[in-house]
Amino acid sequence: MAFGRFDHRSAARPEPLSGINVTPLVDVMLVLVVILILAAPVLAAALRVQLPQAQGTSPVTPQAPQQALALEVDARGGLSIDGEALDDAALRARLAALAAAHPDAELQLRADADVPYGRVVAVMGWANAAGLARIGFVAAPETPPQAAPGR
Repeated sequence: MAFGRFDHRSAARPEPLSGINVTPLVDVMLVLVVILILAAPVLAAALRVQLPQAQGTSPVTPQAPQQALALEVDARGGLSIDGEALDDAALRARLAALAAAHPDAELQLRADADVPYGRVVAVMGWANAAGLARIGFVAAPETPPQAAPGR
């Protein structure tokens, strides 16, 4: 009962396998790429940032700072300390003098909503270079939405 032909010539000398099956290698590489794509955002999100609360108006520390300086940045980028308008060089000198007199002083930064981010960062850099490490951002409390009249 033979179902096929038995060839004696091919059994005597087997031919070497000339191709490599790369399908398993490709499968493994695709799985590794998918794992890398899924793990990259998790690894990048390791930095924890506490976002400011809009409704929270109570201070974080129970004691008031010994010396506070109110610095305002208007919509055009103009600077003023306690109502006195200053240019950039005068502000740097004032910050350095405050840091020399009171190293633990707090800078209360009040920036208009339309001020470019770069201007606020520059002011923060000047304060840090002067030696002021405590900077507080002052914001207006959130107002509740008004009900429409006549309804």
